[in-house]
Amino acid sequence: MAFTASQVAEKLAGELIGDGSVTLTGFSTTENARPGDLVFAEKDTYYAAVEASAASAVLVSGPFTSTTKTVIRVANARASYARLLPLFFPPDEAQSGIHPTATVAATAQIDATAEIGPGCVIGANVKIGARSVLMGGNHVGRDTRIGDDVHLFPNVVLYKATQVGNRVAIHAGTVIGSDGYGYFFDQGRHNKVLQIGNVIIHDDVEIGANTAIDRGALGATVIGEGTKIDNLVHIAHNVVIGPHCLIMGQCGFAGSTKLGAYCVIASQAGIAGHLKLGNQATVGAKSGVMRDVGDKETVLGSPAQPDKQTKRQWIAAQQLPEMVRRLRDLEKQVAELTAKATPSPD
Repeated sequence: MAFTASQVAEKLAGELIGDGSVTLTGFSTTENARPGDLVFAEKDTYYAAVEASAASAVLVSGPFTSTTKTVIRVANARASYARLLPLFFPPDEAQSGIHPTATVAATAQIDATAEIGPGCVIGANVKIGARSVLMGGNHVGRDTRIGDDVHLFPNVVLYKATQVGNRVAIHAGTVIGSDGYGYFFDQGRHNKVLQIGNVIIHDDVEIGANTAIDRGALGATVIGEGTKIDNLVHIAHNVVIGPHCLIMGQCGFAGSTKLGAYCVIASQAGIAGHLKLGNQATVGAKSGVMRDVGDKETVLGSPAQPDKQTKRQWIAAQQLPEMVRRLRDLEKQVAELTAKATPSPD
């Protein structure tokens, strides 16, 4: 796709400085930019690299001006960059229809604009909304509901009775609605507790590849509106994640924990079961959370503690080798002084 700088500036309601007729054909990094490329710079440190690049135009949010580049000034360069990417690189249009290798139950209801790819299996009483795409190898269990503009990448599995809202993207290999990890011990055996709940995914959620979200034991496991989940995350039964949370890769949530809105959980954090994390709570990477976390509270470490407390402990730990050396020196000095103060046996 190609646009003039004037068209791009108008699209973003930005200020155009320079030649508005220059043709822009795509985005690039400053290192790889070629004539026709648009780059963006949000910090002063990037401006020199932009000026030296071959790019034709630059998207900025600061005071940068140029004698060689067309400048498009906006309030937030990064946000504008994100909005423009689909303009230059539009997603593939759905090819409505059902592939001949798909298996579709007679009672399934599939919107005429939806695309069902090769090897998909659609169970009884499933409903799939407008413009939704199942790319291939997807298994959709009975009584599942899929909204409009949903995108299931290859080999995503939705167990029975899963509910998926509108504009949801679920990446390859993810399993939604597998059994929760529930057992009771009796007569020397671990016996399974039947998991009869489901998973509810609200609108505008994105879920990364190879993630597993377990069905509720009785009620529902819930993913709130606008939440973004990275790859390789495990969410256990009856967890409730609030709206607009960010869950980084390789995190794990034990059963029945509840997160408020706008929580941020950094990579490889583990959250114990039956806890409550308040609105805008933040959990640092590799943390082990064993207690409730309050609104706007940040915790770090394992076990996780308030961030300032944990940082003080880390700093103290870094000082331990020097402290040990000084202690040995003091012990040596004390021993020498003791020896001098001790009367001779003669």
